[in-house]
Amino acid sequence: MMMRVHSIRGNDFKLDGGAMFGHAPKSLWKNWYLPDRFNRIGLASRSLYVRTDEHHLLCDTGIGNYLDAKLAKIYGVDVSEHRLIQNLKAIGVEETRIDFVILSHLHFDHAGGLIVKGSQPLQLHFPNAKYVVGRVHFERAANPHQRDRASFVKGLTDALQESGRLLLVDKETVDGLEKVVSFHYSQGHTPGKLHSLFQGAKEKVFFAGDLAPGVDWVNLPITMGYDRQPETLVDEKKKIFDRAINENWLMFYNHDHRIAASRISIHKNRYEAVQQLNRLADWACD
Repeated sequence: MMMRVHSIRGNDFKLDGGAMFGHAPKSLWKNWYLPDRFNRIGLASRSLYVRTDEHHLLCDTGIGNYLDAKLAKIYGVDVSEHRLIQNLKAIGVEETRIDFVILSHLHFDHAGGLIVKGSQPLQLHFPNAKYVVGRVHFERAANPHQRDRASFVKGLTDALQESGRLLLVDKETVDGLEKVVSFHYSQGHTPGKLHSLFQGAKEKVFFAGDLAPGVDWVNLPITMGYDRQPETLVDEKKKIFDRAINENWLMFYNHDHRIAASRISIHKNRYEAVQQLNRLADWACD
């Protein structure tokens, strides 16, 4: 089976550096990301596009361009265009060709790209796609805790349900994609977070999402202030990384400002991102 993958950049944004690196001191993380005068660091909004003989799949949609002027300024987002959709077009892929959108979770910087700018009630991009979301996480998004309520887009769960194309999953795959992708779940960043492992004949690509937003979070103790259960997340990273090393997976990163993917290695009991790649362009997994 043919399988090719691309890293697709969307609308980049900024978040507070301290929040992104949790308990790590600024004296450490400023060596990795230079903060602006508001202590924000620049983050990528990167999606994974996967093409097979039968399917066109997209993992996450980034932050998109739905934010109003006030929030766009706070998060440093240029909302003049939907860059994910434009960058898909640049490689010959119209949004109507996408038949599955797999959402790792429904935080605004991962699912905001679904929203058609200015629509009220919310209208969704990718009109021919089935939207795949973890069942446990969907329940969290529909009924968030006060601590993470601001991370979700009001009305998005309703719009997904009303689309008639929502697939809630709690198993390893969905019908028709058994030979393409398997699903894995984590709890540390947000309950029921969905990870996709794309399985080509020669290459396996793991969509890390916020388990490891970029290469600097591969170091096990580095977590985010946004993580609901940091210690659980550290344990989950170790389990995934050990398997990634044993099976030579390619790890894909949403938010790293430079690196799209890498292998994982361990040196002197420290996990590291090695063989780093700035982008994936028609990367062959078959």
